[in-house]
Amino acid sequence: MNLPLVITSGEPSGIGPDLCLQLVEHAYPLVVIADKLLLQQRAAQLQLDVALHDYNPNAPHAAGKLSVLHVPVAQPVIAGKLDARNAPYVLETLNRALQGCVSGEFAGMVTAPVHKGIINDAGIPFTGHTEYLAEQTNTPLVVMMLAGGGMRVALATTHLPLREVADAITQPLLENILRILRRDLQTRFGIAHPRILVAGLNPHAGEGGHLGHEEIDVMIPVLNKLRAAGFNVSQPLPADTLFAAHRLRECDAVLVMYHDQGLPVLKHASFGEGVNITLGLPIIRTSVDHGTALELAGTGKANVGSLLEAIKVAVEMHRNQSNC
Repeated sequence: MNLPLVITSGEPSGIGPDLCLQLVEHAYPLVVIADKLLLQQRAAQLQLDVALHDYNPNAPHAAGKLSVLHVPVAQPVIAGKLDARNAPYVLETLNRALQGCVSGEFAGMVTAPVHKGIINDAGIPFTGHTEYLAEQTNTPLVVMMLAGGGMRVALATTHLPLREVADAITQPLLENILRILRRDLQTRFGIAHPRILVAGLNPHAGEGGHLGHEEIDVMIPVLNKLRAAGFNVSQPLPADTLFAAHRLRECDAVLVMYHDQGLPVLKHASFGEGVNITLGLPIIRTSVDHGTALELAGTGKANVGSLLEAIKVAVEMHRNQSNC
C-alpha cells in the first residue's frame, strides 16, 4: 500500500491519544491527526518513549516514528476530563482526514472514538461518525456494519429509539441498504457473490403475520425482487436463531433491522477486537467498536486491539478496491 491511512485521534480527553501512541511500531504507513503537544504530554504521562515527527506527504513512511498531522486543541487537555471547548477540534480532525481521503492524499480513514454528548453540549448537533461523514460527503444513504468474531453484521437502522424502528423500515430503504451492502462486499471485501442472511423485525420473523406484518408487507416483496435480480439473500429469519453457528457458516454478512438486534451477539464474540465500518461512502472508513473510556485515559490500560483490527480491515478494503 503506497498511500498512508489517516487516523483521527478522537476525543482528546479519552483513550484515543493513548491508542494512537501505541501505533508507532505498526508496519503500515499511517498518519495520525492530533495535537502534537497533546500526544507528547500523554506519552509522558504513560511513560512511553515515542518519536513523533511532523507529517510530510512527500516523505516515505519512517519505521519506529509516528507521523503526526498537527491540529491544535482549543484548550489544554486533562486525561479523563471532558471539555466542550475542544469539540470543534474533534470535528476539525475529521474534516481534515475526510478532505485528504477525498483528494486521494490518504487511502482511507480510521477513527478513534469521539464523545457524542460533549460535542452536543458545545452546541453542535452530532449523532455519530456515520451520520456526520454521510452529511459531509452528500451521501444520501450509508450502512453501518460491524465485523468481528467471524461475523459481519450490517444494520438497517442505526441510532433510533425502538418505537420508531418499524416505521423507518420501508421497502425503498431496505432495497437500497441491501444494494449498498452487496456492492461493498463485492468491491471492498472481494466477495464475488455475497451471501446475506436477513433478520426479521418481529419475534419469530412475524410468525406468519400473527406477531406483526412488517415481514409480509415490507420485507418479503423486497427480498423476492432482489433474489430475482441475482442477489443471494434469505427470507426474513428469526433473530433468535439467526446467529447459530451452522447458519453463519452459510453467509458472508447478516443484515439486522435495528442496533441491538445484532450487535450484542457480535460484541459478545469480539469486544475489544471488533471493527465498525461505514459502507456506501465514497471513501474507506473504519473505526473501533468501543467508546472513549475516559476512566482509562492516561492509565496505560487502554487496549489497542480494536484500532489495530480497524486498520487491518481498512488496508484490506483498499487493496480489494484497487484490484477492482
